[in-house]
Amino acid sequence: MLRNTPPWPSLYNPGLEILHIDHRNATQADIFRFTLFWTLLFYTPIFLVCGSYAFWNLNFPPAPRSYHAVGHTTRDTSYPLSPVQSGAPPRLLKPHKEKERRSRLAFALLVLLTFLILSVAGAVVGSAVLGFTVTGLYKAANFNMSTWIPFLLAVIQVLVGLLSIWPSIIDII
Repeated sequence: MLRNTPPWPSLYNPGLEILHIDHRNATQADIFRFTLFWTLLFYTPIFLVCGSYAFWNLNFPPAPRSYHAVGHTTRDTSYPLSPVQSGAPPRLLKPHKEKERRSRLAFALLVLLTFLILSVAGAVVGSAVLGFTVTGLYKAANFNMSTWIPFLLAVIQVLVGLLSIWPSIIDII
């Protein structure tokens, strides 16, 4: 059996296989490599967006709200008393540290890099599991695989990953 690996992405028209094609050998895709490329293409941007959001929130935190900024001018018992209303001494602001800005930026960059490293690691591990499992199944059945299968495996892997994240996000909110 001659093994021809088409170039990536090689998403061809599947109707060509249905038509009668004389004297052409089937091409076999490198399933792990194709699944890895597609998973990286779909998986990494999602992690990049989430990591960028975390980076900006850590590097440029929102300003703390004061009690009066919310618009409460009357004394309401459902809200805690502000220091001015309760007679307590006002809170002193922390003095600005010289290296605080740099450490905040370093921590934010570490968070962003962690997101990117975990996206690549998750894509490699998920692609290895799915790619080699499907390769074993197809070889056991002596089938040739379409290049659409690694594409669909990557889409399924990313969607399952997003679905598994959703419950933990709801708990945080």
